[in-house]
Amino acid sequence: MTENTTTAPATDQPGLPSSLIPTLAGITYTDETIFALEQEKIFEQMWFCAVRSADLPKPGDFRTVQVGRESVLVTRSRDGALRAFLNICRHRGARLCVEESGTVKRNFQCPYHAWTYGLDGKLVAAPNLTSMPDIDRTEYGLKPVHLREWLGYAWLCLAPEPPSFEETVQADVAGRLGQLDAIGNYGIEDLALGRRITYDVKANWKLIIENFMECYHCATIHPELTEVLPEFADGYAAQYYVGHGAEFGEEVSGFTVDGSAGFDRLGGVDEHQDRRYYAITIRPQVFVNLVPDHVIIHRMFPMAADRTIVECDWLYAREVVESGRDVSHSVELFHRVNQQDFDACERCQPAMSSRAYAQGGVLVPSEHHIGEFHQWVERTLAGGR
Repeated sequence: MTENTTTAPATDQPGLPSSLIPTLAGITYTDETIFALEQEKIFEQMWFCAVRSADLPKPGDFRTVQVGRESVLVTRSRDGALRAFLNICRHRGARLCVEESGTVKRNFQCPYHAWTYGLDGKLVAAPNLTSMPDIDRTEYGLKPVHLREWLGYAWLCLAPEPPSFEETVQADVAGRLGQLDAIGNYGIEDLALGRRITYDVKANWKLIIENFMECYHCATIHPELTEVLPEFADGYAAQYYVGHGAEFGEEVSGFTVDGSAGFDRLGGVDEHQDRRYYAITIRPQVFVNLVPDHVIIHRMFPMAADRTIVECDWLYAREVVESGRDVSHSVELFHRVNQQDFDACERCQPAMSSRAYAQGGVLVPSEHHIGEFHQWVERTLAGGR
């Protein structure tokens, strides 16, 4: 990839009171050149949580996902492993799979010239291929993408040499919870999908992350959430403190829209995690929400400077899902939170191009930790980590 020296502009707001720190400049959320740089330097270089492993249970199952500027094909191979490839035919560059998901019996065949690839990516057939014995079928197979499974999801990396998974993805979790082992108590890889909702948000991906990281807005727009988690009404989000989980209200029985009882505590969740909510941001595009009886995972797919697809999974103990128990009360709580948050982000997006926001906005003390996210964005776009 060509070197691009453009970076997200730092703000210059002299004379700010000591209780305020600046945000990124408004152009950072609107400029397509900056967004293209984010795709190149962030989403195409870091680990990207793309597909839930259980969505592809059988050989030949596949899903296509957008990672940065690339379409990536994720499939279950015959040996049972997940594999990922750039969704591009090696002959003339046609899109191999145009469907979002599906199943093939044995191979992927390009609809243009019928070049055909095995589930392992190897070129297995093409018109007149036998008359071209000098073609290496592995060399001219699909271009592989690095894939690692964790928490029951396939994480992809387009970089030739991926960054350390332990020092990026897992470090974000450990940094939030205080130790990596704490997330293992929830057994996320063994949970079952109870509900999935996809949101098409007309806002920049950074606005969504900033919103998720703070609770200064919670008393204003999240009445249901602050009923369940009263401390959020004070404006301090769970992510403000390392290792802290927001405690349920005294009269609250479960993490549900009306505070009614949920389900039995997940088997590995210990006493200090009971009746608490933990929120984790895994850069650059994942939110993990932990409560005693289920887990909610958001995956963001940034599509444009002003558009982000968010896929949200509600995960429960397998017996809860397989028995057909009603999960609507717990789903409804965070579905409302999502709608409220995304409406707020969409309210902000048009103002990012206003002259009033040219130098950005400000962060109050309970939001100062968002400044670290801004610094990370600027550092990463400039070529650092």
